[in-house]
Amino acid sequence: MNAAAGQSALVLAFGGALVGLAVLVVGLVKGRANLVRAGRVYTWVILAGAVIATAAMQHALITRDFTVRYVADNDSLSTPLLFRISAMWSNLAGSILLWGLVLAIYLVAVVVHFRKRADDPLIGWATAIGYLIAAFFFGLMLLASNPFTKVHGVAPTDGPGPDPLLQNHILVAFHPPLLYLGLVGFTVPFSFACASLITGRVGEGWLIETRRWTLFAWGFLTIGVILGAWWSYEVLGWGGYWAWDPVENAAFLPWITGTAYLHSVMVQERRGMLRVWNLSLLVATFSLTILATFLTRSGVLNSVHSFNNTGIGPALLSFFGVVVIGSIGLLAWRGDMLRSPGSIQTPVSREGAFLANNLLFGAFALIVLLGTVFPLIAQAAAGEQITVGSPYFDRMTMPVVVCILFLMAVAPILPWRQASPGLVRTRLFWPAALAVATLVACVAAGVRGLNPLLAFGLGAFAGASALRQLVLEVRRRGLGGFAGATGGGMVVHIGVVLIAVAYAASHSYAQSGRLTLSPGQAAAFDGHTFAYQGARNVATSSHTALEALVRVDSGRAYAPAITDFPDATEPIGTPSVKSSLTEDIYLTIQSAPAAPGGSVVIGVIVEPLVSWIWIGGSVILAGTVLSAWPTRRTTRGLGAARRLSVGGDVAAADVLAADVLAADVLTADVAAADTVAANGGSES
Repeated sequence: MNAAAGQSALVLAFGGALVGLAVLVVGLVKGRANLVRAGRVYTWVILAGAVIATAAMQHALITRDFTVRYVADNDSLSTPLLFRISAMWSNLAGSILLWGLVLAIYLVAVVVHFRKRADDPLIGWATAIGYLIAAFFFGLMLLASNPFTKVHGVAPTDGPGPDPLLQNHILVAFHPPLLYLGLVGFTVPFSFACASLITGRVGEGWLIETRRWTLFAWGFLTIGVILGAWWSYEVLGWGGYWAWDPVENAAFLPWITGTAYLHSVMVQERRGMLRVWNLSLLVATFSLTILATFLTRSGVLNSVHSFNNTGIGPALLSFFGVVVIGSIGLLAWRGDMLRSPGSIQTPVSREGAFLANNLLFGAFALIVLLGTVFPLIAQAAAGEQITVGSPYFDRMTMPVVVCILFLMAVAPILPWRQASPGLVRTRLFWPAALAVATLVACVAAGVRGLNPLLAFGLGAFAGASALRQLVLEVRRRGLGGFAGATGGGMVVHIGVVLIAVAYAASHSYAQSGRLTLSPGQAAAFDGHTFAYQGARNVATSSHTALEALVRVDSGRAYAPAITDFPDATEPIGTPSVKSSLTEDIYLTIQSAPAAPGGSVVIGVIVEPLVSWIWIGGSVILAGTVLSAWPTRRTTRGLGAARRLSVGGDVAAADVLAADVLAADVLTADVAAADTVAANGGSES
């Protein structure tokens, strides 16, 4: 029953996408508004199919319906309820079903949000592009990665359950869905970008339709990536949280280009420039989400995160090629319309800084992409097994990250068009002074090493610059200064600085060692005392574990473990972490006691400031929400822009939308000018 219901639901969603696409395209091409309006209905058909299919899969997993092949391969009688639910995205076919569900939710959200503009060609073409993408993914589920295939012959009475690493921590229930909300969320701005090229409405008006959609997709992706790092830190037992794993990189790449777009789009909003850059960055971001799906789901990469090859690789790679070629074709078709009305007068300006930002993020993405796919290219071309590891990524990305941190400090204080040397000196004085003071304090405290000193100094520089802008906003607008593009953006910058500084500290100053201890014995390492109290066996319905009780600094006992799942080929290590704001103490069992009462080898890693990575992620999330929060000015102005668009005056709506967005970006400059004038300075 579950298989039949799920299969029928997939057919329903696929059919809804195809019929909706046909109805919309015919209506748009022939100018039949009734068909365009009718085409909206099929989003609900797609959502109904996705929800029914998801419900059928969840029912099959929860009730342990082993007649469904996916359940037989990824569930077991001993799997706890939480991990039976999360098993839907613990393997290939179920994860594609999650992708389809999230995409269907986004499509319905777009249709509901723009329900008063149902016959607007821009909305119609954006919805049609969404239907096309939905048709591909639901077709993929029907043909190459069907989660509802039935078991041939006699159904088993039990299964192996999810991979042990995917049922060993609660974060597996949150990391993939949030990551998908981010990756799939970029479908919306991509669809609008394509729609703007198809309709020829390549001005600034379409940006207002996608700003918050892009912000929330980027925010979900950011939190998904950070939660993935946290999950790795808590589960894998190697003491790190980011290893430049190819599948980690696959999710990180669209984050890089999406970040570049969120900065670059401000120039188009304010000056009507960088149109080709912005469209290209959106295309690159969505294309990289498809590439990420290919790298993760095709089995071409050997990674703890990737799934086995099941034949969907060629389909995903072909779709990636269609997206790239089709988007380039649209850009070439509208090339004459994408010329900017102005030019960058001087590099020392807001738009000059954002162009440099684009170049840096582009270089960053290229470095990561090359290191990720080069082993695949080498293997396909020459049959050679080549590994590109952390040394390459750390060495190649460090100069780019240093330059980005510098721009994070300088760009927010620069005015548009040009800046006088006096203005730059005035606005950067206190951030630069704090950066110098930070470097002096670090050197005096014994901090050594070029990379960490650069990270600490530039982090202080960028953080102080962001804090200065935020203070000016709050002084001008009260608590409302935290909301909007400027206030929220500065909060995001502060979160990024926290992560950058914590990353540099934890990577540069981590200390690791091995302690061989007998029960009752204690040892010292890196200023801490570790007392081994003995081992104990713990059994649950899903696994057994050997825990070593280690008291840290005469405080509570921590219990690193070796966990054994019934169907796993070998036990897995489970770390235990003592976290504080200053450092983490990371404990693992390196060697279990050979006999009861025997000695144990405990791995100890002391890493400074790791907790600030997770705190920085929370700050970024708060800043993203604040950036998308509507201000009074934007609410009034954008309402007027939408009324003009509904009334048919599309050109006027585009101009008004651009003016309203520019007003929000200008707020920080106005506040800064007030401060400069009060101090006897001048504004250029």
